[in-house]
Amino acid sequence: MRITVCTKSKEETMALGEELGKRLRPGDVVALFGDLGAGKTTLTKGIATGMGLPSDVHSPTFTLIHEHPGPVPLYHVDLYRLSTEEEVERIGIDDYIYGNGVTVIEWADRMRSLLPTDRLDIDIRFEAKRDPTAESETIRELTFETGSPRMQSVVEEIIKYAAPCD
Repeated sequence: MRITVCTKSKEETMALGEELGKRLRPGDVVALFGDLGAGKTTLTKGIATGMGLPSDVHSPTFTLIHEHPGPVPLYHVDLYRLSTEEEVERIGIDDYIYGNGVTVIEWADRMRSLLPTDRLDIDIRFEAKRDPTAESETIRELTFETGSPRMQSVVEEIIKYAAPCD
């Protein structure tokens, strides 16, 4: 399954993340792709809120992994500073991916062959055109892709909270 939706503001991106977070379960992996500043951390803040965690999520660029405790922990991983899969393996990524929480990975392209097959990929891009009704200067285009039947169901539930892209 592959589907693309658009958000017109940071708030819409967070709201979409919140709807996703409400539906995530222990063991789920969300792999985020996109350029610097595309909205990966904003989406993750929404996911945290949806999971009932504080939304004071910041990108763990220098620490690589932040663990946000809760009934279901959120493991927020940022691989921006790593360049090889060997470096990713050295940080013990499997302990998080196969742990008892939800794992959200920013810059997941750094570990593509290490990612589990039952995951949700979200590619976030800036749309070139502007929407005069939007509060922000850009529209974010979010492409959801998964082969997991459960994640397909999750995506089908949450896409109604975003607009189709023109």
